[in-house]
Amino acid sequence: MPLQIIVGTQWGDEGKGRIVDWFAANSDIVARYNGGDNAGHSVTVGSKLFKLHLIPSGIIHPKPVAVLGNGMVINPRSLIDEIDMLTKLGVEVNPARLRISYAAHLITPAHQALDKALEMVRGKGNIGTTGRGIGPAYTDKASRRGLRVADLMSVNLVDHLSTLIDEANQQLNLLGAPYINPMTVIDDFQKYREVMLPYIADTSMELAVAIAAGQRILAEGAQGTLLDLDHGTYPFVTSSSTVAPGVFTGLGIGMTAASGAEVTGVCKAFQTRVGSGPFPTEVFDDLALRLRGTGANPWDEYGTTTGRARRVGWLDGVLLRYAARINGLTELVITKLDILSGFETLKLCVAYRQGEKTISDLSFGPSDLEGYEPVYEEFPGWAEDVSGIRKWSELPRAAKGYLSAITKLTGVPVRLVSVGPEREQIVNAE
Repeated sequence: MPLQIIVGTQWGDEGKGRIVDWFAANSDIVARYNGGDNAGHSVTVGSKLFKLHLIPSGIIHPKPVAVLGNGMVINPRSLIDEIDMLTKLGVEVNPARLRISYAAHLITPAHQALDKALEMVRGKGNIGTTGRGIGPAYTDKASRRGLRVADLMSVNLVDHLSTLIDEANQQLNLLGAPYINPMTVIDDFQKYREVMLPYIADTSMELAVAIAAGQRILAEGAQGTLLDLDHGTYPFVTSSSTVAPGVFTGLGIGMTAASGAEVTGVCKAFQTRVGSGPFPTEVFDDLALRLRGTGANPWDEYGTTTGRARRVGWLDGVLLRYAARINGLTELVITKLDILSGFETLKLCVAYRQGEKTISDLSFGPSDLEGYEPVYEEFPGWAEDVSGIRKWSELPRAAKGYLSAITKLTGVPVRLVSVGPEREQIVNAE
């Protein structure tokens, strides 16, 4: 089995980083195939908290090579800061361990300025972006005028940057936003080039060689299924493909690698999302605070990238079943089960009701969820603290019942359950 794909099954923030960390120990390559530094993955190892936005979290292990695929958009400043942070925390990061696709696109300050200005213009109709320039960078990519990592190797880098900044300034002027100084951007990017050049590679070819050699590749997706540009809650989505099939275009690997691949869906034991958009099972007030936490702990429900409080609710089985189908999940990992300890009763959404009509599947995808009322099944909760449990047999009967209900609802077996933020706080169902 040369390929394992890790995807989020919700609106991101499912805890994929620490799950990637779990599987990365036995992987040769960990590869990121989409998104940019709008995604945040956190891994706690002992007293160290690693917050990563671009580099695959599997690099924390000494063995795997980390790959930033062509499907990504990369902010050079963020990448260099991340390399420095990892190095200071004792993680070896060098060109032998970190490979960056020449075909990935680069984010400039102009992209970030446009992102924020466009959100401001949208007013109450804003999408809730992180303001990191992701959407404008993908827009430039689609319009065939984007800046690629390969341009850092070109003698025409300054001319390309100058044209991009001039065009962006024209748009910013129309939006009433501040002007971007092109010379400052050019000076910065010339410095970035010196740092990044040794890391640039034909990662598509390197991955093909690794697959042919039987090496194990762990493909790490950013965000979640419901934020996919095509298959998510459009228009409240990100600008890239977040689902499992996006691995093949986002890394430049052929479909033969799909033979025998495992597709692991990571899902919180409840539902969260950041930003605007529909959320049928959302809860408020004291119940929301109970699920979200106060923010006193780094693993409470506040965005790794934005710091914004996440919206929370009961687990939506309709959307989870949809995610299982779209991704072709072979197994599930349930995270944050420990947060549900102490609830007398748990709810699981098994269908939607609209008027007198009950809907158990999404015939036209999740883009229009307004007006749907969740239909819940209730399950007994458990009082026990599960954070110290490492064996499936030791989980409370009610907890196993809740997990079994998820498997029955989706048709996908639960393989792992996380019961806390630490690396070793994992229960293996096998």
